Amino acid sequence: MDSAGRQPLAADTPFEVEQVQIAMWQRMTPADKIRIVSAMCRRLHTLAAEGVRSRHSMADPREQFLRLAIVRLGYDVAVEAFPDAAGLKP
Repeated sequence: MDSAGRQPLAADTPFEVEQVQIAMWQRMTPADKIRIVSAMCRRLHTLAAEGVRSRHSMADPREQFLRLAIVRLGYDVAVEAFPDAAGLKP
C-alpha cells in the first residue's frame, strides 16, 4: 500500500515506476490505447496458435484450428460453434 492507502497495480513494480506508467496512460489518446491493445491481442493470438502447433505438430490444419478455438473460446463454446471439435480433449 502506498502512503495514500492505495493498493499497487502490481506487487513487483515500485510505486514511483507505477506513477510514471499511470501518467503515460493518462497522456495517451484513445486511439493510442486502442492501437496498443489491438497489437497485444494480435500477439496473444499468435502465441496461442504457436502453442497449439507446438503441442500438436502432427495434427492437420483443421485439428489445429479446432484446438485453437478450444483455447480461445473454451471447450463448450468451441464445440457448440464447431461440432467436430467434440472429439478433442481440452
